[in-house]
This record gives sequence, structure tokens and C-alpha cells, in this order.
Amino acid sequence: MNIFGVGLPEVTVILILALLIFGPKKLPELGKQLGKTLKSLKKASNEFQNEIDQVMKEEYKENSPNSIESNQINKISQEKLDPVNKNISKKENSNN
Repeated sequence: MNIFGVGLPEVTVILILALLIFGPKKLPELGKQLGKTLKSLKKASNEFQNEIDQVMKEEYKENSPNSIESNQINKISQEKLDPVNKNISKKENSNN
């Protein structure tokens, strides 16, 4: 058993120290509070991850049409800059 790089002997020592420091009456309360804290941290982490995913999806949707438009603009610009190759390819197609 290996939790956060801490093995079974280390966990046992930690539990014994917690039992000695807080006593048997407060230990269950502390465990319950620790569980609630971890649950709220996990919930906050999941919300943060969902928010990041949502922003990434929106960004992708916004950039996707722009990238298609920019590819079309680049293609048209390339044809204007290099009309010789365009004419050669038309001649090749008409010969076939």
C-alpha cells in the first residue's frame, strides 16, 4: 500500500501519533472533517477542470472557422502570386 509516497509503516506511525495527540474521542471528528475538506477540494478541482474544458471548446469553435477562412485566403493569395503554376496545371488537365 502506497499513498502519496507514504507506505504502511509511515501511515501507522502517523495514526498512532494522531491518537496520542488528539485522543480517541476527537479522532473520529477530525477524520470526518478531513473527509469533508478533501471532498470539497475535489469538487472545486472538478469545477475548475470543467471550466477550463469549456473555455477550450469555445476557443476551438471560434478558431476553427477562422482557420478554414485563413486557409482559403492563403490559397487565393498563392494563386495570385503564382499564376504561372496555375496556368500550367490547367494545361496539364486539358491534355488529359
